[in-house]
Amino acid sequence: MIIEESIIIKASIEKVWNTFIDIACWDRWNSVINNVKCNEKCMINGRNMRCTFRPFYFPINVNIFINEVKEKEKIVWTANKKGLKAYHEFLFTKNDGGVKVISREEFSGVLSAGSGLFLPVRKMKELTRKFLNDLKEAVEGGLK
Repeated sequence: MIIEESIIIKASIEKVWNTFIDIACWDRWNSVINNVKCNEKCMINGRNMRCTFRPFYFPINVNIFINEVKEKEKIVWTANKKGLKAYHEFLFTKNDGGVKVISREEFSGVLSAGSGLFLPVRKMKELTRKFLNDLKEAVEGGLK
């Protein structure tokens, strides 16, 4: 299963990038991925972070490995949770109106197979859109 969404953020690439990689501020603007814990303030290649998200009513705790951080261009992370593997990349490109952010996540494993009973495509798309909208609001409106 592949989930891909994008958004245009009306701001400089520096402002979008700095907001995104600043893990310490995620709980202030991000309503999808919560309780983010990392030994670093910002995303760094080869580091881990822990977080929680709620695709349904119950929280799912996830350990994420940050595979690649290419400044102002790309972030790739992976996560493994019993029966589910996720490969997630975020692409940042300058656009006439600001910055286009693309979120592309590929799921594999038992929990993503079949009709999507355990991981419905519709719900995952909704969460991805919400995450990108949260980022847009944080950047364009300023962190609160």
